[in-house]
Amino acid sequence: MEIAIIAHDGRKADMVAFLMSHLEVLQQHNVHLIATGTTGTFVESAGLKVQKFKSGPLGGDAQIAARVVDGLTNMIIFFRDPLGKHPHEPDVNMLLRLCDVHNIPLATNKATAEILINSLGSMKKEKQK
Repeated sequence: MEIAIIAHDGRKADMVAFLMSHLEVLQQHNVHLIATGTTGTFVESAGLKVQKFKSGPLGGDAQIAARVVDGLTNMIIFFRDPLGKHPHEPDVNMLLRLCDVHNIPLATNKATAEILINSLGSMKKEKQK
């Protein structure tokens, strides 16, 4: 299972903490993490393995969106900063729209991410049917 992780600058430490607190579940389900560049660098610094793409503003959001369209990414956890201004907001909106188009689970906050991670076992069973 491939999970994309993205975090705006003020939420990167939150993403690392979230992943570390769910490390056992991620390993148990053999999750392949992919990330936008800077988020991936933060995750790597915590000792986790992650495939990095470009930084969000440099096209990383679009690269991950392409993987959604190609059926490679199964879930996205995107810790957004809803109060900040982001120069690549059109790319973010495109990614969110494509998750809806392709029925990809998307969490934009910790509470929803908790629910998605805790449902990994049942998601895996659904895919096998």
